[in-house]
Amino acid sequence: MEKMRRAATAFLIAVSLCCWAWGQGLTHSADSFRFAVIGDSGTGGRHQYEVGARLADFQKIFGFKTVVMLGDNIYGSDTPDDYRKKFELPYKALLSSGVKFHAALGNHDSPTQAFYELFNMDGRRYYTFRPHDGIRFFSLDSRVMDKDQFEWLEKELANSRSKWKIVYLHHPLYSSGGRHGSDLLLRKVLEPLFVKYGVSVVLAGHDHFYERIKPQKGIHHFVVGGSAKLRPGNVLRTNLTAKAFDRDKSFALMEIDGDTLHFHAISRTGQTVDSGSFHLTSGSPGLLSGRPLPLGP
Repeated sequence: MEKMRRAATAFLIAVSLCCWAWGQGLTHSADSFRFAVIGDSGTGGRHQYEVGARLADFQKIFGFKTVVMLGDNIYGSDTPDDYRKKFELPYKALLSSGVKFHAALGNHDSPTQAFYELFNMDGRRYYTFRPHDGIRFFSLDSRVMDKDQFEWLEKELANSRSKWKIVYLHHPLYSSGGRHGSDLLLRKVLEPLFVKYGVSVVLAGHDHFYERIKPQKGIHHFVVGGSAKLRPGNVLRTNLTAKAFDRDKSFALMEIDGDTLHFHAISRTGQTVDSGSFHLTSGSPGLLSGRPLPLGP
């Protein structure tokens, strides 16, 4: 029975990726950059391990070497044994393959997580890194958006010459979640900076589901907060919602190939729940336009 289940899962993953590649025209070129996105993941429970297994399955095919974590990385206590049970073991296959994780802090996280080596935060609550030419990530601590962090962010955004500026943080500026929803105060503070300096994509967690928001002021927002916890039926499906999934745990895969970003949302069982692509606007680095190409159910 277990062999049949594994075979069925492997088949579903293969079909899902083949359909996505066919529909999106993925090149898997040497110049593209691929990464995975997880949020609200650190429970240490069975579903976290199952999502970790699916990530490992897709990594073998998709070949990503970067995972961004959107906060609530370690729920509850964070002893060395907790880090092992709630991170190192669920993602053991990925870590063994050389995949690097880059964490942002969530409301359930201790600030000491910034010093945990495998989160690659180097002791900082907020930081930036450039994993590929033309692509820069900005990891924010949305728990406390103080003056120092705001000034740091504006300076880093202003100085960045990368075409793709991707911000990730825990609390979403836009969300249709019934439990939390959009953080309006954070939006008021951060959105003007994002627009001014051409942020391309904003990734957030906190609400325990997957949601792709309709472009807001030229920026694409994703909520990926269901990688170990779930609030079934919590998406209110407002006029913000382009696509949502709140029936099972999930994660996202993304590939940037030149001026095009392809995205693919996957459930715990390996099903495609959303997919598409969008493009940088010609002559306006970082400002996005384009029509998503839905392929998932």
